[in-house]
Amino acid sequence: MTAFHDPRERRLAWRTSPEVADIAASGALVVQPIASVEQHGPHLPCYTDSLVAEGIVERAMAVTTVDANVWTLPVVSYGKSNEHLGYPGTVSLSAETLIAVCRDIGRSIARSGFRKLAFVNGHGGQPHLLEMVARDIREETGLMVFPLFPYRVGLPDGAVSSREEAELGIHAGELETSMVLALAPEAVRTDRLEAGSTRVRELYGSLRFLSLEGALPTAWLTRDLAPNGVIGDPTAASVERGELALAHLARELAGVFAEICAFEL
Repeated sequence: MTAFHDPRERRLAWRTSPEVADIAASGALVVQPIASVEQHGPHLPCYTDSLVAEGIVERAMAVTTVDANVWTLPVVSYGKSNEHLGYPGTVSLSAETLIAVCRDIGRSIARSGFRKLAFVNGHGGQPHLLEMVARDIREETGLMVFPLFPYRVGLPDGAVSSREEAELGIHAGELETSMVLALAPEAVRTDRLEAGSTRVRELYGSLRFLSLEGALPTAWLTRDLAPNGVIGDPTAASVERGELALAHLARELAGVFAEICAFEL
């Protein structure tokens, strides 16, 4: 019978310094969830991205086999969220500050004796920044660094109700609302669910090349697209859709963890 990790037993920061030294010597992978604190419309908490990043990592650990030597750190809640500045509740770091924070984390992990570090990112505004700083950390410290954005593994059928929502519902829309309903239903103001502006569909719906967050993204600000802070339509969100998405992302991420543990440069 396959044995899986207990996520509570794999929390690195809950170990003593000598215990961490032993873990580092065992060749472990350290996982650093990182996300943001930013507005998510009238119905979701500003903590949404961090909540989802924590939840995906915890669920991934619960389906990671015990032969994968993986340990987790507490989430870094603040991220680069300047696209949402001006909406109350958004707390954004500059690109320079977030780069410095990530480099300091990398230096610290290396000085603790580890060789592998994965950033699991929950915020769509910073994947490319993390990819860039990962290489800086690799060059400076020798760590193998893996910048992971779980959504890139794709979603299962049924996680969102339409192709349009899958492509354009990138912020406080159906997917994020469903996942928060699954993780912390008390945090969703279900009486305040409302779709974002049709401007997103009007601008991007028929474009061949330009996109919100695709291969050729545009440098948009939320106020350019959605006065209420919602880019998408959360009204079809459900716990069932959220559980489906989370289970899929957790399984895929667990596979990534196992692959990283076996990977050597």
